Amino acid sequence: MSAPLSGPGSATRTPGREPARPGLPRTSRTARNHAPITATGLVVKVVLLGLVAGIALWAAFPLIEAGHWIGLGVLVATTAALFYLYLGRRHIPAKYLVPGTLFLIAFQVLPVLLTASTAFTNFGDGHRGSKDDAVVAIQTSSVKQVPGSTEYSLTIATKGDPATGPLTFLLSDPKTKEVFAGDAGGLRQLDAGAVTVSSLSGKITAADGYTVLNIGQASSRSDAVTALIVPTDDGAIRSNGLTRAYEGKAARAYDAGCDCIRDSESGKTWTADEKVGSFVAADGERLSQGWKVNVGLKNVGAVLTDPNISGPFFGTLAWNFAFAIGSTGFTFLLGMAIALALHSPRMRGTNLYRMLLILPYAMPSFAMLLVWRDMFNTDFGLLNNLFGLDVDWFGGAWSARVAVLLVQLWLGYPYMFLVATGALQAIPRELTEATSVDGASPWQSFKAVTLPLLLVALSPLLIASFAYNFNNVNAILFTTEGGPFAPDNPRNGATDLLITYTYRLAFGAQGAEYGLAATVSIFIFAIVATVSAISFRRTRKQEEVYS
Repeated sequence: MSAPLSGPGSATRTPGREPARPGLPRTSRTARNHAPITATGLVVKVVLLGLVAGIALWAAFPLIEAGHWIGLGVLVATTAALFYLYLGRRHIPAKYLVPGTLFLIAFQVLPVLLTASTAFTNFGDGHRGSKDDAVVAIQTSSVKQVPGSTEYSLTIATKGDPATGPLTFLLSDPKTKEVFAGDAGGLRQLDAGAVTVSSLSGKITAADGYTVLNIGQASSRSDAVTALIVPTDDGAIRSNGLTRAYEGKAARAYDAGCDCIRDSESGKTWTADEKVGSFVAADGERLSQGWKVNVGLKNVGAVLTDPNISGPFFGTLAWNFAFAIGSTGFTFLLGMAIALALHSPRMRGTNLYRMLLILPYAMPSFAMLLVWRDMFNTDFGLLNNLFGLDVDWFGGAWSARVAVLLVQLWLGYPYMFLVATGALQAIPRELTEATSVDGASPWQSFKAVTLPLLLVALSPLLIASFAYNFNNVNAILFTTEGGPFAPDNPRNGATDLLITYTYRLAFGAQGAEYGLAATVSIFIFAIVATVSAISFRRTRKQEEVYS
């Protein structure tokens, strides 16, 4: 067994210790991990942790009030973990990973989970709250004035901005001289010393904590005034114009014995159906006000089997793929062709050309979309007047689709031109010169060397561009608004993408259907995720071939 080497230029390595380096002091791992914190770093840490504590306290009180103990426990555990992590000097990698992870959960994971949970409900107009809320809304909306009911002098007020703040009825009883404040939460008696009542009209002209609206301000919000109903023990209070209010009786009442709503005037009965979250009569009539329930896979089945939904859905899906592939493919081909032309060593003035070619990319896209919409105008548009055409671009399905793709081509090719230019400059010229020496034509050289290397570099960007264009809501809403629409289907237009179709389902004129829209959103997510996963897998195989 030979002795260890020693002498100039060699060092004996002791197991578990780092060899000494000439000219550098030996620093232990402990010292490196416990480097002193500067005063600035300490101030920043204190401020950020104080902000975390403030947010935690702000979020804790509503959770305690609502009795959400699981949420409170998660909040406390998360806050304690953050303080433990950032007050200590260990776990350095986690200090950098945790903020990004929390933001990922807050802005990506939670919205996806919320959307997925909504997809299995009937959440939408008329089905937003609980069953108790639905009963209260049905009873108060059926309130009618009866002879001998109390009439009040009415003053419209708010606790916020006169134009947007929540409305409150300030009421004075001309018989008892009592004063009240009422809103959707109920009626509350006010202290007579906190209000000022006009001796002439009997109306309240001022009240502590409220902003009284004048006639003009109240008139501008007349719809909200009419819609406001103040529930009381015996019925509800509704406005009669802007200066009077009355307490009426509800014509419809809930009967817990039969779990139904009875109409005292017509005698009709609507029984609760827990499967659909509505009160349904024997003849199939449903009351418009219902409640939120879990409907299972009903929305998924409607998207796939209901002719009124599945037909537009699959037709829109086919156009959606055509739009995303066409927008990405055409812009890539044009941008790459221009980049190849300017990459030629024989080309002069390339800097000027590049500056001019990226102008569309430098302009705000939404403004350019509005300009292009006017350029496609049938009567006054630049395209028809310039080329002597008489095309109703947005009147026909295929002409509207061609117009949208042309706009996308003009807006998108500068980006592809820039990334293709950068990728071309990274390809060694020796490779293309070697193919020419071997007798390959320029096309053969491009096909065998340049294009494969370009695709290796740009495939992730092309996949991202496809995913972006698949949900490119601006390109549709700012040009065609989804049209043209068939006379029998105002929900779905010829140029609608799934995202604009979903938007119209959620906020359409027929009433919001958030559960159904969330289901379509899940389909969109699944489609884009599947296409992206397959594409990235093929990209990795391509990288292995050309690496």
